[in-house]
Amino acid sequence: MRSRRMVGSRLVLVGALWPLGALLISTAEAGAQPAGADAQARLAAGIEAAVDRLVPEIIEERHRIHRNPELGNREVETAKLVADHLRALGFDEVHTEISHTGVVGVLRGGKPGPIVAVRADMDALPVTERTDLPFKSTVRTTYLGQEVGVMHACGHDIHTSVQLGVAAVLASLRDELPGTVKFIFQPAEEGPPPGEEGGAELMVADGVLVDPAPEAIFGLHSTPELYVGSVGYTPGPALAAVDHFYIEILGTQSHGAWPHNSVDPVVMAAQAIGALQTIRSRNMPPLEPGVVSIGIVRGGERFNIIPERVYLEGTVRTYDPEVRDLVERRMAEILEGVTGAGGGSYELIYDRVTPANFNDVALSERMAPTMERVVGAESVIRTDPSMGGEDFAFFSNEIPGFFYWLGTTKPGTESGGLHTPTYRGDDESITTPSVTAPTTGVGTASVRRLPLHAGEADGSSQVRALDDTDS
Repeated sequence: MRSRRMVGSRLVLVGALWPLGALLISTAEAGAQPAGADAQARLAAGIEAAVDRLVPEIIEERHRIHRNPELGNREVETAKLVADHLRALGFDEVHTEISHTGVVGVLRGGKPGPIVAVRADMDALPVTERTDLPFKSTVRTTYLGQEVGVMHACGHDIHTSVQLGVAAVLASLRDELPGTVKFIFQPAEEGPPPGEEGGAELMVADGVLVDPAPEAIFGLHSTPELYVGSVGYTPGPALAAVDHFYIEILGTQSHGAWPHNSVDPVVMAAQAIGALQTIRSRNMPPLEPGVVSIGIVRGGERFNIIPERVYLEGTVRTYDPEVRDLVERRMAEILEGVTGAGGGSYELIYDRVTPANFNDVALSERMAPTMERVVGAESVIRTDPSMGGEDFAFFSNEIPGFFYWLGTTKPGTESGGLHTPTYRGDDESITTPSVTAPTTGVGTASVRRLPLHAGEADGSSQVRALDDTDS
């Protein structure tokens, strides 16, 4: 028997590979194609040798992607790098320009087995990087009419390079590989630019889960809240549905000295902000997860003028579709009541961005023992459900999915949070050379209670990131 150190050494270079390999082997063991101990040992040894050989190349590709980030639906050079990589590996199929800039590759193994998919997102954020990494981004572009920096502040460079490593390892072991693997490189996970479609929802609509149709899909997300060498997962409900709302409260403008001549939208907005919080506290079941947050309040031009309108923008996070319906209905009822009492009116746009992300329970149970064999049981963290959102949900709502967290903070170093200028995923998270990472969290909370946050699949996260001083 190979020791845990031998089996685990660098295997998470192929961060999606260990669940993929487990599914292929366990399916074979279940009767599709018997796989003996010798075959498994050969496959494991081949993986180990391939990873050792490919580590420098994959880390260099990570640096190249990080140094040259691109925003959603604009990942032209990243997509070219990915497509060139897959073609050089001799993939059976490589399709480009899927849902704008997406790339899909198909690798057919030399032995019978299931069809599975792995997904990585490629887009960056409008954030100006403030790290000391030698490969830091200095790219700038125009977003929503403003000049902004561009940064892989959510770790998508790690996601993409890990999946490139998976592709390289499996291609080198094609003859021993049971089944077919579909590699999905997705644009615009953070949300497409205003007025455009994109992301996982568009990829599903464009048929990425057919021809060939995978039986399951796997994905990962970087997190600075776990140390390098640790992974986290949540069976069942894992990430919340993301909704994005826009409100305009309309009144009548007047001089601030004569408020009786106005219909004051500022007062109505203040009342509405407080009243909207009663949805969480008085309309939702106390044990039902849910969040109503207002992130933007904007109104007025001058200190002594009561404005004509006030603009509010925010997000709702839920798990239960009925609760989602409740929140939208109550928001409209509250705004109707508040503005009606104040003599004004309102406009509400309620955009349902992504559904909740559920990890298939049976698939999660199949993957857990393999995770423990790879990185050690002490480094596999069963995390609480998060109110963060991820558009991987569009895939896992169609077929069984497994989405997990990859620790990216090296012990002894510090990292900012996701979507901040100081986030710095460590190269060792790609290779995970050690299974002896500390089992305490980077923050003050216990690692088993860390409030993990995925990349936001909505435009609001990008708008907030426009402030280059935000940390």
